[in-house]
Amino acid sequence: MKLGIIGSGQIVRDFLPKLVKMDGMDVVAIMDIPAVREPLEALCKENGVASAVTDFEDLCALDIDTIYVAVPNFLHYMYCEKALNRGYNVIVEKPMTSNIEESEALKKIAEEKNLFLFEAITTVYFEAYEKIRTWLPEIGTVKMVSCNYSQYSSRYDLFREGQTLPAFDPAKSGGALMDLNLYNLHFVMGLFGEPKDAKYFPNIERGIDTSGQLVLTYDGFTANLIACKDCAAPFHFVIEGTDGYITIQYPPNLIGEVTLHRRKGEEEKFEDGMAWNRLIPEFTAFINTINSNDHAFCMKQLEESIAVSRVQTKARREAGIVFAADKN
Repeated sequence: MKLGIIGSGQIVRDFLPKLVKMDGMDVVAIMDIPAVREPLEALCKENGVASAVTDFEDLCALDIDTIYVAVPNFLHYMYCEKALNRGYNVIVEKPMTSNIEESEALKKIAEEKNLFLFEAITTVYFEAYEKIRTWLPEIGTVKMVSCNYSQYSSRYDLFREGQTLPAFDPAKSGGALMDLNLYNLHFVMGLFGEPKDAKYFPNIERGIDTSGQLVLTYDGFTANLIACKDCAAPFHFVIEGTDGYITIQYPPNLIGEVTLHRRKGEEEKFEDGMAWNRLIPEFTAFINTINSNDHAFCMKQLEESIAVSRVQTKARREAGIVFAADKN
């Protein structure tokens, strides 16, 4: 994979040192706006990336085959569309887009051009996540799922002071549902599929959800998904069944150790060791899928991302949260 990255924010800075060392990966260039050229060049030099560019056309002039879009949420669709229409495979940071209409439009372009399009969502690529899937029959009939990913955001302090950064800006597709609760959504929907219904109960400040509870209705059980950026609490992730329950150690973007608790008292644990190397499983899957030309796997993953986008969009709009992208 010859990769060009758009964006040089925290997620890229966290991932880049490991990304450049992966087998089958050649990070050719990073693109960002002219205002950050100096730190961009320093980032590239520090990690052995050959080119730092500040224009999309300059990025396209380089020898790349895949573009990784890692910019604020509201810019995902624009850069993904540009990249796909120029013939590049695309990996886009979560959430894939601002709404379902944008997600479906990107899927259509990828299909028409026979290109790969992936949402970079670490959750579904962990071995520990697959272990949970294999354990589900052992806990009998599922009766309740509860997820709480609450993490006080340093940006919330600035928000309370009157500043509006992208993380809390409805014009830039921010909010808790689009961030922390997206991991909860992928965690639950990847195991149980699309729910019969979804209702969002947010705490809204200045038009954006700083926290909220998303309730998914399935046949026989509900899944309660809590995500907060304006307060904090211990992580809590439990799948409860008639014959036992399953817990995870960390939030679903990390997973960590997973434990099967059988009703009669026995426990079984599994740890894939990837919680603090979360980039590796997903990008290994992306590289292998593209190298083997496995469009079927890509489309399966993409359909799951589309389903999450559909549920997320419906719940958000019904809760009265409107993004600028919804008006386009």
